[in-house]
Amino acid sequence: MKQALIKLHIAVFLAGFTGVLGVLITLNEGLLVWYRMLITVISLFLLLIWRKNLQKISLSKAVQLMLIGCLIAIHWVCFYGSIKYSNVSIGLVCFASTGLFTALLEPIFTLKKFSWIELVLGFISLLGIYLIFHFDARYRTGIIIGIASAIFAAIFSVLNKRNISQIAPQTMMLYELSGGVLLLTLLMPFYLNKFPTTHLFPSILEWGWLLILSLLCTLWAMDLMLQALKRVSAFTQNLSLNLEPVYGILLAFMLFHEQKELQISFYYGFVLIAISVALQMFRVLKKKHH
Repeated sequence: MKQALIKLHIAVFLAGFTGVLGVLITLNEGLLVWYRMLITVISLFLLLIWRKNLQKISLSKAVQLMLIGCLIAIHWVCFYGSIKYSNVSIGLVCFASTGLFTALLEPIFTLKKFSWIELVLGFISLLGIYLIFHFDARYRTGIIIGIASAIFAAIFSVLNKRNISQIAPQTMMLYELSGGVLLLTLLMPFYLNKFPTTHLFPSILEWGWLLILSLLCTLWAMDLMLQALKRVSAFTQNLSLNLEPVYGILLAFMLFHEQKELQISFYYGFVLIAISVALQMFRVLKKKHH
């Protein structure tokens, strides 16, 4: 269990860079996610073929995983849309509400007994979110899109929990992200018609950022998360992911000086989120010892 938690928190640390990379890469959110998923799928496919680790699965299971991948794609588009319509801090803070939505949705999807403790911990995180950022009407669109991102993140994490015991993590990731690429490829003409842009191709520097985003912050981070999910609940995973905004916001402070837009409430919110994560980790470890 301790090893699973370590893997989970390494993945969360890597995920903390994704918000900053969303600013450094100036493509719109749809194209950014399409490039991210395409690079990851190609890299992962070649890796699995080279290692001869590609697991064979049934057609129905492949379709199921690809549909989950569609949810991942929508989550990422919403996540980067939130950042681009507001800033890194707001996008990451809204994402931290994933733990609360998971506590509400996991019992419905998995028939797991409803846990009041997890719901209370989720609300502690939500209170931390509220304290971290003094919501401004200028960022209303970004906040709404960010909450949508958190809801989709909660749904696909719960659905992943039902498959992780049957399928190797990297094979699972390949099928899911392939589904996301397929969805975005089909929708891209309509998306670009609705949200036109003159910037269709990354610059040389942006290719470098995309490789970091795809190989380190996606391929490696998702592999670690899926491995951890074998031993911890979806709620524990998403509650731990509440630390992602902290890492990302600190990076935004250093690179984009976003601290000028935040108040002392950030530090109070950080304490609440950290407490909720620490309490859940304590519960997981206590159950393991018993």
